[in-house]
Amino acid sequence: MPSTNVAATAVPANTPKRQTRFMDVKKKLKKSAVLYLIIAPVVVYFAIWAYWPMYGVQIAFKNFMPGVGIWGSPWAGFHHFERLFNSYYFGPIVRNTIAISLYSILIGIPTPIILALMFNELRSKRFKTIAQTISYAPHFISVVVAVGMLLFFLSPTNGVINALIELFGGTPKSFLSQPGSFWSIFVWSGTWQGIGWASLIYTAAMSGISPDQYEAAYIDGASKFRRIWHITLPGIAPTIVILSILSVGGIMSVGHEKILLLQNGLNLETSEVISTYVYKSGIQNAQYSFSAAIGLFNNVINFAILLLVNTVARRINETSLW
Repeated sequence: MPSTNVAATAVPANTPKRQTRFMDVKKKLKKSAVLYLIIAPVVVYFAIWAYWPMYGVQIAFKNFMPGVGIWGSPWAGFHHFERLFNSYYFGPIVRNTIAISLYSILIGIPTPIILALMFNELRSKRFKTIAQTISYAPHFISVVVAVGMLLFFLSPTNGVINALIELFGGTPKSFLSQPGSFWSIFVWSGTWQGIGWASLIYTAAMSGISPDQYEAAYIDGASKFRRIWHITLPGIAPTIVILSILSVGGIMSVGHEKILLLQNGLNLETSEVISTYVYKSGIQNAQYSFSAAIGLFNNVINFAILLLVNTVARRINETSLW
């Protein structure tokens, strides 16, 4: 009987290789059908919203006219890219984008780690839960509400900060009218809004570190700082590297929503970035091909930086995205 079953399920010797591979793939698909069914909505989502729109990238090389469509619009070659590179605004918007991104990375990477380390050292479970809830609650505040709170605090007439300045004998300041203050306002307000949520990832990584290591270090007489430096930080190092790669990979991407809400004519020289320039060119001025060229340039630079940083991280630390 066993030999009969093997003979029945075996693939004939004269079966073509292509058909054999097809049967193997079919067998694997049937075996993991439930798993493929689970990930199907995600695949469909990215196919529709991430990959299908790539079809429209070609308008960056055309003089797009909505009346004739993408295929019917005449080719323009690299005209829009040349216009971008020769534009007066090209230097300032690239400088502002990179400066804000680097500022955000320098502040945004270490602060959640420090907060997570502080949470990890708390012994009161109740206090730890309350503190974590308060810290990541701002993450769920919308950009409009967060900017409204900023305007309330920074108002030169009735703002809380200027009221404190006056209380100590100072002169009220219009912070959002000063170009030199914009980067700090944008970055630190974003840090306040996202630090608690980002710290949860590091807290989860710390929970995977074996308590035996801490006990052994404590018995050996290691101080709390030494235990953090030699056990906790090395334990979450892969997580730090991955999140850092993702942060650096988006160095040319600064969201336009918050900047547009904080932007005014007085701080324009430090607040205009690539994303706001794309928004104004494409949505407000209907220069679709030009804005597509700017966006394509931005994404290519981001992708190149991501590849470079990932390669360096893999060679140095043996931890990378792929």
